[in-house]
Amino acid sequence: MHLNRIWDQPGDEPQREKILFDRPLTETICLGRVTVQPGEKSPEGLHPDEEEIYVILSGRASLRVGDESHEVGGGCVAYVPRNFVHQITCISPEPLVYLYFANWPDTARQKKEWKEMAKSFEMVSRKVPQVHTKYRTIVTDIPNQPSLDIIAELRKYEPRSMSGQPLVVWDRADGINVYDRYGNKWLDFSSGVLVTNSGHGNPAVKQAILDQVEHGLLHNYCFPSEARMKLTKKLSEIAPAGLDKVFLLTTGGEATECAIKLMRTWGQKISGGKKKIKIITFADDFHGRTMGAQMAGGSPKGKVWIVNHDPDMHTVPFPNAFKYEWADESRADYSDDKCWSNWLAYLDEQKIAYDDIAGFMPESFQGGWVQLMPVGFVKRLRKFCDQHGALITFDEVQSGFGRSGKLFTYQHYGVAADLVCCGKGITSSLPLSAVIGRADVMDVYGPNEMTSTHTGNPVCAEAALANIEYMMANDLIGNAARLEGICRTFLKGLQKKHADVIGCVYGVGLAWGLVFTQKGSKEIDPDLAHDIVRISVESGLMFFAPVGAGATIKVVPPLVITEEPLREGLQVFADAIEAALALRK
Repeated sequence: MHLNRIWDQPGDEPQREKILFDRPLTETICLGRVTVQPGEKSPEGLHPDEEEIYVILSGRASLRVGDESHEVGGGCVAYVPRNFVHQITCISPEPLVYLYFANWPDTARQKKEWKEMAKSFEMVSRKVPQVHTKYRTIVTDIPNQPSLDIIAELRKYEPRSMSGQPLVVWDRADGINVYDRYGNKWLDFSSGVLVTNSGHGNPAVKQAILDQVEHGLLHNYCFPSEARMKLTKKLSEIAPAGLDKVFLLTTGGEATECAIKLMRTWGQKISGGKKKIKIITFADDFHGRTMGAQMAGGSPKGKVWIVNHDPDMHTVPFPNAFKYEWADESRADYSDDKCWSNWLAYLDEQKIAYDDIAGFMPESFQGGWVQLMPVGFVKRLRKFCDQHGALITFDEVQSGFGRSGKLFTYQHYGVAADLVCCGKGITSSLPLSAVIGRADVMDVYGPNEMTSTHTGNPVCAEAALANIEYMMANDLIGNAARLEGICRTFLKGLQKKHADVIGCVYGVGLAWGLVFTQKGSKEIDPDLAHDIVRISVESGLMFFAPVGAGATIKVVPPLVITEEPLREGLQVFADAIEAALALRK
């Protein structure tokens, strides 16, 4: 039985089984609010005329429906069919509060929304085998009850969108390990979503932060600071030739929006008119969650809320080898010219005038797939841009700073960039991002026309500077390149072993992605990926939730990892895949 499935969805009659959801309610009528004290039971309910929905707002409960009882946690939603006796018992130390609703709306539409929505991990403690190795320790239930209590409290005050990660309350992190306060230690294959390239709590980075705090400058807006000078100079020095100027920002989305602004402004400047403003991005790419970044992103679902989409921002297919035969370099009939002509046809299909294009913005490797573009394709794209006066911005927010075995992943393509967006691993810690670019493009705005309140915050700037110096001094870029072969051999071996459910494996350096599929097909399987992550975390291996369309598990440990823990983590991952598949037998 799937761990999230307890009853089937409403509308599935004549089946008698129903479902427990971890989902929101809309357009329903609230029938009441009930508080149940610890150890006490709610009144029994039996409603022959109405179908009810219970929402557990806080605390933990045992929900009895008919002859079956199931433990549920804060935020869970239970559909209860008519004519079933039902009762709720509070099993948490604090009072339980729940609402109950009736008149379920448009079931078909609601079910479709649930299917498309990202999953949450179930708020239920599980007894798991204890683990004691050099790199992993598990000594409690996972998730343990104190963690669930903290998470339940968090969910009272945070939006539901924050509830998608495995249910581990991080207390501290050091190097390649994450700890809770209850004796558990995880080997980290998440890098805090590709941030901690130099390791968690890197001593050099930590000391730089403390020194700047003690020095006494925490904020200086756009007024000059030595910290900002040192960092912009360092970034300019290590960047490939031609990328001479640096604009410091805070988040990756802020950097990609800035790049869009610069490309459009440049297009108008060189054309002398308002037509050269088209921005071309790629399907499945991710550039952030602000309006401009999501408009540029490659997820149609992510753009629905915008409604009035900019008609001069266009999305074309990423040359994805899993989706398109013409992009699959492993095929005997592949050619760069064929790949390019097939891709160019998508531009023509949208009737895009080449000379109206201000710029292209691909992810250097595509985050949801960890897939590189064919080198020959990118070389042709660079030539196309030069011929038509367009710019290329490489989004390196997650792929930069050594992750791929080069400083910037786009360097694998052997082409020049006009702009590069950076973030995440730039500090291995605090929030800071940057746009690095050609001086003539970066200087299109005059004084005070392109600024940011927290640009080059001195504490963040010192963290970034220390991080970069540590990476260079300890050859973390080389370490990622050297360990690539271990990841490739092991993960490709997993794909061969489980070819019916692992659709593809892509990666470079210490960034790898496995896409899990329905058995024997190319249809993705988010449920399987979700179970594998949960089991891995229960075994002491930390992943973030599956990405892309919810079926890609990313293997992205800190770049300070060595061969021994890397191999241990890969084996734990392999065992979790076996365990998740066994649940389906």
